[in-house]
Amino acid sequence: MRSFETLGKKKVVLGMIHLKPLPGTPHHEEGMLEEALQKARKDAISLDQGGADGCLIQTVDRVYPAGDEADYARVAGMAKIVHEVSQATRPEFQIGVHFMFNGLMPSVAVAKVCGGSYIRCTAFVGATQTAMGTVVADPYNFMTYRSRIGAQNIKLIAEVDGMHYRAIGDRPATETAMMAKYVGAHAVEVAHRDEDTNNRVVNEIKKAIPDLPVILGGHTNHENAARRLAYADGAFVGTCLEEEGQWGGPIDIERVKEYVGIISDLS
Repeated sequence: MRSFETLGKKKVVLGMIHLKPLPGTPHHEEGMLEEALQKARKDAISLDQGGADGCLIQTVDRVYPAGDEADYARVAGMAKIVHEVSQATRPEFQIGVHFMFNGLMPSVAVAKVCGGSYIRCTAFVGATQTAMGTVVADPYNFMTYRSRIGAQNIKLIAEVDGMHYRAIGDRPATETAMMAKYVGAHAVEVAHRDEDTNNRVVNEIKKAIPDLPVILGGHTNHENAARRLAYADGAFVGTCLEEEGQWGGPIDIERVKEYVGIISDLS
């Protein structure tokens, strides 16, 4: 059983593994599941051997339900991929699951059964406006389900001001982070393209809640990682680790090693 005990104890590098549309979604085509499976396995091995702490396996189905749900075939496809990645990597390599847009229950179920150790939660508390409609958190039902299936060991990283979540209204990110921690989040995610804004939000959360890890949700690369991660506890890293820096390409092990080396110097 994988256990994300290093979360908050060192700066972690979590590489993004983006999938092709899965079965049970409108844009899925024959053969895509096998392509996604093979790419996820290869990417995870490159991340693991390159020194990354783990990965986040995320659906890229282009259109999503706004609620905490997922088609049965979609769940089965993700489960197959996560299991394959867990078999191909070391036990210390952390595997995250994220059913977009806010499939927390299917995410934690797959993580529990198939070898994951954490999930990313788009809307863990509050609500956010998206292209899929208003995404509203349901922490009571989710946390009840997590307990019922015995998945308390699965860590929860909650977006509070990130790629996919901006609180409706004027609620500051620090307040959302406090709510998330109170409900049960083990870490929160922040992502702003503007570096100064990103650092300010991270620092505000760290000052208000010193024991809550803050993970960057994007916008880092080899040039800015040392500056952006000087304040945060880790990052989800995507495009800059892929061949030629192109989104969706295969993970380049040399790019992973270079990025991990930069972060290691900060720890």
